[in-house]
Amino acid sequence: MIEQIKNLSPKLLWKHFCDISQIPHPSKKEEKIIAHVRKFGESLGLETLVDEVGSVLIRKHGTSGMKNRKTVILQGHLDMVPQKNSSTNHNFETDPLDIYIDGEWVAAKGTTLGADNGIGVAAAMAILESNNIEHGPIEALFTVDEETGMTGASGLKEGFLKGDILLNLDSEDEGELYIGCAGGVNTNIEFEYSEEPVNPEAIAYKVEVKGLKGGHSGLDINLGRGNANKIMNRILLHGFNEHGLRLASIDGGSLRNAIPREAIATITIPVDNQEKFELCIKKLIDIVLYEFKLTDPEISITINRTGLPKSIIDVRTTENLFNSISACVNGVIRMLPDMPGVVETSTNLAIVKSESGKINIATLQRSSVDSAKEDIANSVGAAFKLAGAKVIHHGDYSGWKPNLNSSILKTMKEVYNKKYGKVPEVKVIHAGLECGIIGSTSGKELDMISFGPTIRFPHSPDEKVNIKSVELFYDFLIETLKQISEK
Repeated sequence: MIEQIKNLSPKLLWKHFCDISQIPHPSKKEEKIIAHVRKFGESLGLETLVDEVGSVLIRKHGTSGMKNRKTVILQGHLDMVPQKNSSTNHNFETDPLDIYIDGEWVAAKGTTLGADNGIGVAAAMAILESNNIEHGPIEALFTVDEETGMTGASGLKEGFLKGDILLNLDSEDEGELYIGCAGGVNTNIEFEYSEEPVNPEAIAYKVEVKGLKGGHSGLDINLGRGNANKIMNRILLHGFNEHGLRLASIDGGSLRNAIPREAIATITIPVDNQEKFELCIKKLIDIVLYEFKLTDPEISITINRTGLPKSIIDVRTTENLFNSISACVNGVIRMLPDMPGVVETSTNLAIVKSESGKINIATLQRSSVDSAKEDIANSVGAAFKLAGAKVIHHGDYSGWKPNLNSSILKTMKEVYNKKYGKVPEVKVIHAGLECGIIGSTSGKELDMISFGPTIRFPHSPDEKVNIKSVELFYDFLIETLKQISEK
């Protein structure tokens, strides 16, 4: 099947993609693919560098008559997300991918395909190897560990790149040009609590919030979907203030970059308050279900009797937790003023979990404006600091502020329109791209665009790339390189 894929157009790109697919390259384990790309650059007689974190840079002179053009950086990442079906026997550190043609798509049997970002890497390698494509000076930058930490982009040293224009080959919809992305920062919170004995006359309940759609905390944050942690806290705070509710345990959300879909808590209530509590909470649940009936039609909130827990969290910490979560902003904070419908700044209350004397809370703030990201992170942190919690900000990475007057954007829109008879969509993604980080670490004012072929279900074993879109993407890239302006 690989030979059939190598015969797809453009052949040179697909040849390199097939080679990549046979080299294990999960995130954090890119040694073999780094060696492969380095050997490739050196075999062509091109200047090839590997930096301290493992990113590879290959430089190629401009072709005849094009040497005075601006230098273009072709950028992609070497790692892939290693996901497989439970029934698939595959070791991502040792085994090649089993790729095949599925109608109009290329996919892998039972695993992720690595089209994210193997197609972008293969496209850059094809340009470097070609001897019949007109282009100015090129720097091909292959970064490492994009999927788990953007380590390669973050580790770039100032002066490593000489280029003026960066074309990031890591988007997933052909015909779209991305001109901005959100930066991000994690704000983690920790409460310490003491355990108190349970009143033997109390009654206990298990509270469950389930059935929410959740989604990506950047891409889906503007859809108004319910946050299980905020909904749970709304119920618990009411019970605490009005009915003597005490918290034994809480567990909501699982991923820092996902809108939490589920939350579970164990609580106690004085037996004398049982009837009033159940009546009031039922009314509150009905209100919440009504509020989210359009965005989360499958939402379920249940409160069922359960056995008494061994202990409960001390009352002061419980009150501080409920009040600070209630005060913590969540969701979209601001839209981009010059791009209607596009989120500029947001925050997500991702995880709330009690265990072994500590309550850990994870939140993630995003913004395409770094100062706004810092401001909302401080705002989130303040809500918990005032309640006596320990707050740590970490994992900060820069956003990429949109520039609608970008010269390369103007060029690429004209090239695409002339070649395909339509204007490409110009977008900003409310998630992280390496462009934002490279723009801040390179020490240069880079003119940047992110684009790519059509990839569906990335980061899952259903990942696939559309064959025709790869050809359109590559031809568009070639034509763009021909039209790069002079220095």
